Amino acid sequence: MPTVDRLREAPALVDERGSETWAELNERVNRLVGALRDAGLAPGDAFAVMCANQREFFEAVLAALHGGWVVVPVNWHWVADELAYVLEDAAPKALLVDQRWVPVAVEAVARAGGPATAVVVGSEAPPDGFVSYDAFLGAAGPGEPPGQAGGGPMFYTSGTTGFPKGVRSGLTATGAPPSTVGALAAGFRALLGLPDDGVALLCGPAYHSAQFVFSVFPLLGGQTVVLQHRFDPAELLELVDAHRVTNLHLVPTQFVRLLKLPDEVRERFDGSSLRVVFHGAAPCPVEVKRRMIRWWGPVISEYYGGTEGGFITMISAEEWLARPGSVGHPTPVTEVLIVGADGRRRGPNETGQIYFRSLLGTDFEYHNAPEKTAAAHLEPGVGTLGDVGYLDDDGYLFMSDRKIDMIISGGVNIYPAEIEGVLIEHPAVSDAAVFGVPDDEMGEQVRAAVQLVEGTEASDALVAGLVAHCRSHLAGYKVPRSIDVHRQLPRNAAGKLTKRVLRDPFWEGLGRSI
Repeated sequence: MPTVDRLREAPALVDERGSETWAELNERVNRLVGALRDAGLAPGDAFAVMCANQREFFEAVLAALHGGWVVVPVNWHWVADELAYVLEDAAPKALLVDQRWVPVAVEAVARAGGPATAVVVGSEAPPDGFVSYDAFLGAAGPGEPPGQAGGGPMFYTSGTTGFPKGVRSGLTATGAPPSTVGALAAGFRALLGLPDDGVALLCGPAYHSAQFVFSVFPLLGGQTVVLQHRFDPAELLELVDAHRVTNLHLVPTQFVRLLKLPDEVRERFDGSSLRVVFHGAAPCPVEVKRRMIRWWGPVISEYYGGTEGGFITMISAEEWLARPGSVGHPTPVTEVLIVGADGRRRGPNETGQIYFRSLLGTDFEYHNAPEKTAAAHLEPGVGTLGDVGYLDDDGYLFMSDRKIDMIISGGVNIYPAEIEGVLIEHPAVSDAAVFGVPDDEMGEQVRAAVQLVEGTEASDALVAGLVAHCRSHLAGYKVPRSIDVHRQLPRNAAGKLTKRVLRDPFWEGLGRSI
C-alpha cells in the first residue's frame, strides 16, 4: 500500500468498534496474505468473505489485491442454502466469516463439503473446524510478502429467479502487478472527482459492487473510510459532520429516508465538507432528487451502471437540472446502444432495451453459466442489464424501466417507475412498488404496494387519497387499480425492489413468474 509511508499513524479505517491506522492495516494485511498462503491458497484461487461493514472485510480485500486471489464478498443476509450454493459454485479455498453469522456458515460448510480453511472474525472460541481470525493472523509474520500479484472481486448478483450469479469482469482478473489495481483506482477517482485528501463514508453493504468500489478505491488512494454497518439517516448526518466526510454513495431510498427526517434534525446538519455524493442502483423520483439538490447543493451526481458493466453513464447536478430524469451521458470509455425487439438499433428518442459496449475491450461473463452470459449479450462485447430506455438528441440516457417490470395493459406499455415516483411524493408514503397483475380483459392491470411513513395509520380513506393523488398526476390508464399497504417493502442490498416477492403470488399457475 503506497500510502503507508506518507500516512502511517493516520486512521485508515473507522468502524463501530474503533479505528485502525495505516501502519496497523499494512501489518495485518501482510499477516493475512501470509496466513492464506500457509493455508494453501495459490495465485488465482478464491476465498469468500461474509463480514459486515467492518475493518476485517477491507483487510481481506487488500490481501486479495496483493496475494493474486479472487475475493468473493458474501451477502450477510443469506441463509445456509444460499451460502452453500456459492461455496460450491465459486469453490473458494477459504472462508472468513464474522461471528454473527457463524451458525449459517457452519451449516453451509457442512452442506458444501468445505472449504477446508474456515476463519471466524471476532470470536476466540470458534466452533469445531473453524479457527479464530486473530489466531490465524498471529501465525504469520508481519513483513512485506514476497512475490505479490494483483487480484480482484467476484460479486454475486441477485437474479430474478433461482440462485445469484457470479460476475467475472475486468476487476476479477488476477496475476497482474498490484500497481495495476492502484492505477484502476486512480482512474476511478479521477472520473468521479474524488479529493485525494478526503474521507469516504460507507453506508451500504460492502458486499455490493457499487458500495465496494466507492469505499475500496478511495481507500487505495489514501482516503480514510468511515464504516456504518446499517444505514440510519440521522446517524449518517452526524457521521458526515463528525468526520468531515467528503464523498459517499447513496441509493434513492436513502434519499427518501433522509428527506423525511424531522425538520430539526435536517436543520442541524452542516454538510459543508461534502464534495461528491453519487447515487445509483435504482431509479430516483425527479422530485426527490430535486429536493436533495436544494438541500445538499450541486455535489449530487448520478450514474447508471451495474456489476456487469461498471459505470455506463454519468450526470452532474447541473446537467440533471437541465434534463430532469436523465441518468447521464455515456462515459468516455462506453458506448450505449438502444435496441428494439427486432434486434435493430433505435434512433434518438426511440425506446428500446439498453445495451452497452466498453471501448476498452472489456466484457463480463457469469461464472459457470454460459447460457446466462449469452442471454445478456446482443453479440460478444455488447451486453445489457435488462433495462429499457432511450437516448435524447444530445445522447443523454433516460431510463423507462426494467424490461421484466414493464406492464403491458391493453397493448400499451406502462412503466412502473413513473408511477412509483408519483406515489413516493405523497407525504404519507416512504416507499412504493408498482407491478402488473392478471386482468382478463386487458391482459395486465396496474397494482401498487406502499410502505407508509412511520406513525402513519393505514385506512380506506388514505388509500383513496393515494389513488386521487395518482389520478391528478398521471393519465388514467396508469393509475393503480388497487393499492396494498405493507409494513415494509422488499428491497435487496443494492436498494432495488424485489418485486417478484410481491408480484409472483398473483401469477401462480398462470405461467408468469419472473
